[in-house]
Order: sequence, then structure tokens, then C-alpha cells
Amino acid sequence: MKDDLRRAVADLEAPFAVLDLDAALDNAADLVRRASAAGRDVPVRLASKSLRIRPLMERVLALPGYRGVLSFHLSEALWLVDELTSDNVLVAYPCAHRDVLARWMGEQRYLDAVTVMVDSAEHLELLDTVYDQVRPSARLRVCLDIDAGLRLGPLRIGAKRSPVHAPRQAAHMAQQILARPHLKLVGLMAYEGQIAGTTDTSRAVALMKKLSVRELAPRRAKILRAVRDAGATEIEFINGGGTGSIETTSAEDSVTEIGAGSGIIGSALFDHYASFRPQPAEWFVLPVVRRPGRRTVTVAGGGRVGSGPPGTDRLPVVDWPEGLSMARLEGPGEVQTPLMGAAAASLRLGDHVWFRAAKAGEPTEFADEVIVVSGGRIIDRWPTYRGESRSFV
Repeated sequence: MKDDLRRAVADLEAPFAVLDLDAALDNAADLVRRASAAGRDVPVRLASKSLRIRPLMERVLALPGYRGVLSFHLSEALWLVDELTSDNVLVAYPCAHRDVLARWMGEQRYLDAVTVMVDSAEHLELLDTVYDQVRPSARLRVCLDIDAGLRLGPLRIGAKRSPVHAPRQAAHMAQQILARPHLKLVGLMAYEGQIAGTTDTSRAVALMKKLSVRELAPRRAKILRAVRDAGATEIEFINGGGTGSIETTSAEDSVTEIGAGSGIIGSALFDHYASFRPQPAEWFVLPVVRRPGRRTVTVAGGGRVGSGPPGTDRLPVVDWPEGLSMARLEGPGEVQTPLMGAAAASLRLGDHVWFRAAKAGEPTEFADEVIVVSGGRIIDRWPTYRGESRSFV
């Protein structure tokens, strides 16, 4: 950890969150560089759930190589349009909230800027129902979500998202969309979570990733051909990837954009990736409030356990002071976290302990703002989604 970063906030009372803006922008530029490593300048669509700090999102979106937002909720997408953060938002997950769908359909500016996700006839029927009530003046922009998981016989590896896996299934869904004049199929999305979101912890994982890359690339190309053969002539983008698979995904001719964002923050999960290592750029800082023993202190608060399969790689890590570890039988608690190690002996009540969360974005749900540091000094305080009184579920 940079000494000047700690010095910049040394006089602040914890708890607080810190953003190293220089590191975040360097990481953002590196994502673009990685997306061009195969000789194709593939733009990055910024994954909002990995940041959840609008001023940071706007800074990144202004960089060369970024195009549009990959949002995680339709209400969030409408808000980002309202705030002029982006006029090109792809909602990565389907919405089943009729009132929110009606809001989207009710204003032309939303219809122009926001694309929603579908992967089944049920999604289309729900859109039909709301459409019949609102009767918007423009066609609805939709994107077809494709299952990018690896299938080895009965074994299925990858995120359980879309039921659409094979080219024929994608073609069938495209035909159902095209049969509805009020819908416009503008994109395909296939997120390879088993590659992008899996840490490099063993040879077995490395082999799985290699097999998945080899299987997915030709299948994604066949799906695109099948959808076009079905009559989809208005496809604008094919979204794939994630921070952990940028090089392999951007090498595919069929992919036109990469969805990524967590690499900008450099969260602790990336400490376990072999092919790249972003700079740490965001921390939460907690105060020491107890001393259960000479080599043990307790900090106020904790939590921030990352979503996904339970495991130690989902826990926050202590970045400073070095040499502190969590109690094995307690871990990061909701209201307090015991820490053990030689460094505990020199800590006093109120001293800062710096943590980095396993996953990006999620920790901002605990903070109203981040302290923005650049060039070794505090330059601003930026609100998180929570600080702007926004929570999307």
C-alpha cells in the first residue's frame, strides 16, 4: 500500500472508504489496453455494479475505449439516463417489475437509451402485457442473453443464467422476438463467468478455463450466424467477457464489446489471478475499538463478504498494517472483527486498519461516500449509490 495514501487520510476519524483515483484510472486504461491485445480495438462497456459511484463512472466513461454502461437493474438504468451519466445502457439482468417496465416504455428518451435483457418466451410475454397497457410510440430494444457456460456431458460449469445455449435455441428465440413488431432485437450477450469470474487456484481450474475458451468461441460465432439467418438484421452489438477474460474474449471476431468494471477497483479476488494483476484502488478503513489480548485487537464493523460460492477468497483482506489476520472461528463480523498478529501490539484505540473487499462494487452499499485521493492528497468526496439514496435490488 502507498504510504502517501495513508498519510492523506491519517487525520480522519474512521470508519470511511478511500478511492485511489490514480490507480483506478490506470486500471481503467489497462482494461482498454487488454481489450486491444489481440489487434482488435474492442470497446469496453462499463459494468456499473462493480463501481456504484457515479462520479467515478463518468470519469471512466470519458476515457478513450469506453462505450456505454452495463447496468444491473432497469431502475438504475433509467436513473443513469436521468442524471446524464450515459445515453447507452444495457441492462444485464431481466426485469419482472411491471411498474418499472412501464416507466421505461413511457418515455422516448428511455426507449432510445436503454436496452433490456430477455432469454425466454416468458420475458417476451411480460413485455407484451406491459406494452399493451402503455402503447409506446417506439419499438422496444431487447438483447438476447446466451448461456456461455461449459457443458461436459451432464456437468454444467458456469453461471446459471439463460436457458439459451445452442445455436438452434438462439435462432428460435430470435424468431419469437422478430414475430413481435413492437420489439427490436439489437444485441446478444454471453457472459463467460466460468472464465472471467473464476480465480486461478489450481491446474484443474486452468484446464477448465482453457477448454471453455475453445468451446465457447466457435459456439458464439455459430449463434450469431443462426440468429442472423433467422432474420435478425438489426444486431448492433455482441457483448461478452468480463475483467478476467478480456484477452480471450476480445480475440473473437464475433464479439464487438467487452463488459467489465471490477478490474478498475482491483478488488482482492484478483490477487488470485495468474494472467494479470490490477492495482488496488479502493479500501474501507475501520477503527480499533478493543484489545482482547496483547496480540489481538478488535475493529468496529466488518462484513463485506463477497457474493458467490462461500470460501475464504470471498472474505475481505487486511492490507495494512501487514501481518494481521482474522480469527478463524469469527471472520469479518457485522459489528466487530477481531484481528490477530504481531502488528496488533502497536495499535491503539482509534487507529486505522485498512481492508480491501474481495469483490468490487458491493462494499459501497456500506458507505455514503468515498474519500477521493490523487497525487497523495484528498481532492474530493464522491457519493456512492447509497449516498445518493439509491439502492437497487
